[in-house]
Amino acid sequence: IQRLFVVYYLLQKFHRDLPPTPVFAYGTSKHTATVPGPTIEAMGGVSTHVTWTNHLPPSHILPWDPTIPTAMPVAKKGIPTVVHLHGMIGGPESDGHAHSWFTNGFRETGPTWTTKTYHYPNVQHPGSLWYHDHAMGLTRVNLLAGLIGSYVIRDPKTESKLRLPSGNEFHRRLVIFDRSFLTNGSIYMNSTGNNPDIHPQWQPEYFGDAIIVNGKAWPRMSVRRRKYRFTVINASNARFFRLFFRNGLRLIHVAADSAYLEKPVVATHTLLAPSEIIDFVVDFSDSRSDSVILANDAPYPYPSGDPVNDANSVVMKFNIRKEREYDTWRVPRTLIKYPSPKLSGAARSRYIAMYEYASAADEPTHLYINGRSFEAPVTEKAKVGTSEVWYVINLTEDNHPLHVHLGLFTVMEQTELVNAEEFKECMNKLNDAMRCHVEKYARGKKIRVLPHEKGWKNVYKMMPGFVTKILVRFAYIHSTQPYVFNATAEPGYVYHCHVSFHYTFLSNLVRHWRSRVMTSFKCMIILCIRPQHYSVDYLINVEAAGYIIRA
Repeated sequence: IQRLFVVYYLLQKFHRDLPPTPVFAYGTSKHTATVPGPTIEAMGGVSTHVTWTNHLPPSHILPWDPTIPTAMPVAKKGIPTVVHLHGMIGGPESDGHAHSWFTNGFRETGPTWTTKTYHYPNVQHPGSLWYHDHAMGLTRVNLLAGLIGSYVIRDPKTESKLRLPSGNEFHRRLVIFDRSFLTNGSIYMNSTGNNPDIHPQWQPEYFGDAIIVNGKAWPRMSVRRRKYRFTVINASNARFFRLFFRNGLRLIHVAADSAYLEKPVVATHTLLAPSEIIDFVVDFSDSRSDSVILANDAPYPYPSGDPVNDANSVVMKFNIRKEREYDTWRVPRTLIKYPSPKLSGAARSRYIAMYEYASAADEPTHLYINGRSFEAPVTEKAKVGTSEVWYVINLTEDNHPLHVHLGLFTVMEQTELVNAEEFKECMNKLNDAMRCHVEKYARGKKIRVLPHEKGWKNVYKMMPGFVTKILVRFAYIHSTQPYVFNATAEPGYVYHCHVSFHYTFLSNLVRHWRSRVMTSFKCMIILCIRPQHYSVDYLINVEAAGYIIRA
């Protein structure tokens, strides 16, 4: 299947009280382009070929910081972009490497750019993915400008047997993110850095005041008294969401990130880091009220930041019809079983350490993984078809959602570091977990992995001051067949923190790994004010997560 997608500059209205907002948007035409972009529905086993084209103007609509490693056209005109399909198991030339950027009309391209058309095999397990900009140093502002969209791989033969809510009415995708706006409708982004003498503009995080769902601020949705399925994508730059229904309705988790769970998991809350995807079923016939608020109570930054306020504690409203009706949808006792992780079969172990460096004023200046920049030689070289145990050591004060390109992983355990400052001092000197005797320090309290997060994931929350043990698989989870592409080709893959203002330092909190077969990893964020000229009103109906394109 061949598709053409274009990146446009246009105006989009997010709230009744705001003028139209300048944004960057994906679409098959300027008339149909939206934020978020179209939802691409692919059939399992049928390849999709997408030509991503850049029609952006010469200058950005948001401030960006030239002091951080950034995709920089020689002519210094045009906005670089490149698309990463988050969760796709595909070849490195179509992975959206940070240096594979291109400007308007492909006038200039990055050093690892090779092709206009990306090939997505779609031979992996069924599930939800999302696509977004991934250009070096510009990801934070390009995402903020609107370059996000949803993608799904269908397997009707397998999924129809589950009898979960389906179809456009009963299975809804919710792409949620936060933004702040000026009175003229423009997106507000602080243009003064925490360390202006070092980075004039860069901030370590961005938090908006308005919560946007499918392109509308605090929308509403009318539902019937029966089961609905929601696939929620956290497309925020830095905000975590701890979602719950204020009237106590239960969430029945059926999938996490791109993979179904083995069994449904019932909960009252669910924590969603930037770039994580959660899939749950809600039975509105259980509601005693005729309306309910989907709310958020995650501090920002998570976990030790400010408490939520009246605006960012609200996501959307559901108005529930009074009439009861027969419900044909079910939640089965068993969903889809994939191979259980086996530590005994791991090819090797690695230690992955996250560092944060600060100025004399104790403001963050940069973040590194394993003490190396993005441009440093590749140190993680995994073998295709194997699994590895990674011990991710978070020496920073932030929770970093770790995303591994190509690979999937399961989380085994999280263990707190004791005498953490002593261990950190040794790591700053030696940058070697084994020589610093990590086992001596990783013996504090353990945080249990929640049942709905025990499946195969591509993002997980790395707690500050903890060692997180994960088993990373560089092979399909639904099949023993080898990859249908060459995973050892250039430019390789990356692993990184998905707080976009951290991996704006793609030379920092991103590291390459190669498949010998791998690539790199990095993190980023922003910070915003709280304008008071728009209010939570639930007056706009929620829209679809972009119009649907069946590939």
